[in-house]
Amino acid sequence: MRLGIVAFAILGLGLIAYLVLHVGVDVVLSAIAGVGIGGFLLLCGYGLFMFTLLGAGWFVLDSATRLSEIGRFIWGRAVRDSAGEVLPFSQLGGFVIGARAVSLRGVPAPVAFASTVVDVTTEMMGQIVFVLAAIAVLLYRVPAGSSQVLVRGGAIAVIFGIVGAAGFLFVQRRGFSAAERLVARFLPAAAVHASGITHAMKSIHARPLRIVASFLLHVVGWLAAAGFGWLAVRLIGRRIDFASIIAIEGMLCAIRSAAIFVPSAYGVQEASYAMLMPLFGLGPDVGLAVSLLRRGRDIALGIPILLAWQAMEGRRALAHASPPAAPEGRA
Repeated sequence: MRLGIVAFAILGLGLIAYLVLHVGVDVVLSAIAGVGIGGFLLLCGYGLFMFTLLGAGWFVLDSATRLSEIGRFIWGRAVRDSAGEVLPFSQLGGFVIGARAVSLRGVPAPVAFASTVVDVTTEMMGQIVFVLAAIAVLLYRVPAGSSQVLVRGGAIAVIFGIVGAAGFLFVQRRGFSAAERLVARFLPAAAVHASGITHAMKSIHARPLRIVASFLLHVVGWLAAAGFGWLAVRLIGRRIDFASIIAIEGMLCAIRSAAIFVPSAYGVQEASYAMLMPLFGLGPDVGLAVSLLRRGRDIALGIPILLAWQAMEGRRALAHASPPAAPEGRA
């Protein structure tokens, strides 16, 4: 399995190199350089805003947490996304690490893992709406001959997403014993807390308005994610309307979901941007520049976040390993 991940990562990095060379190194680097340090810092700040918004979508699922403690879930979301984008394994590993990060900040482990499962489900539901919006824009803006394959691919992704989300919801609401097995399979670190996770999941589903709130926040989150692409294009010095960037980012989401086995979608993301941007009047060089800026942002934010998370794990391990202090007056 690890050998396959390494192979896909190498192939993806090779594809990135090929695309940059094919389009033109000077052209792509010139587009990136046009953003400048200030522009790149603005993109990083936008990334922090995204962590806050998506963390709020996770936070609303936990009725026992006060608003003042929302930072725990924002931090957990930052760790989850950083792990998924920076570390060389699938998105599933990021889910586990994000739940661990939240539990280290004081959220009970069963609640952390149960809310992760539900949060992933509501995010998937929000993604379905986002991809449908992208399909609608493609049908309206792009000639049928150019968009036919993309529309069909997006429709297939939506069908699979609906089936997957419905299955997840059914298991969570009706098949709690099956949910325990599902958690044990996909979140093995949480298996020891399986019964507690089942109870926590029941509590979450007993408040459906919180699930609706999480879904709506994730819909806003997907739309805001498209804002990164719009902002990056503007900083490069080009223009694109927001509806067009929704189509580009929505199709990218569908393509990345299909290529989940490729670590961090290396190559897949770059090829998608280079293919989609020309449909809306921009060159592939702009698409590659936006993709590389996105990866630069992920690295600039992700590495410090993951180092901080590792430091927290280390302190916790040392605290458990340290022997208790001997009471005064005893040898």
